[in-house]
Amino acid sequence: MTIIVGFIALVANATWAHQGVQNAAVMARMNGMTSIADAMKVIGDMVKGTTAFDRDIAREALSDVAAASAQTLDLFAAPEDDPKSEARPEIWSNFSDFGAKSDALTDLAEALAVAVDTPADLRSA
Repeated sequence: MTIIVGFIALVANATWAHQGVQNAAVMARMNGMTSIADAMKVIGDMVKGTTAFDRDIAREALSDVAAASAQTLDLFAAPEDDPKSEARPEIWSNFSDFGAKSDALTDLAEALAVAVDTPADLRSA
């Protein structure tokens, strides 16, 4: 879950940041990160008890995280820039580390999408 939380910290303000983006590649990255953030909000609300746990919705949100994170490396392959971009230069200067973290997020979300059955499963993940 630390991987997921860390990844989401990178995209917490993505929706607000979308306004005025000129570079289509940067916009695609932001949309991908927003997809992950939206799914994590569903999961986070269940973990906090703000929303009642629903196994199917939790699994769907985790599947959404997996699908969006699986596209991350392609979205960030080129070091595109835009004044509205919040992507850190370290992504490209240490792309192998970024890729490893992205792959770990995808793998974890895929595994959890079929394993989560109870609120305790979600919390312990």
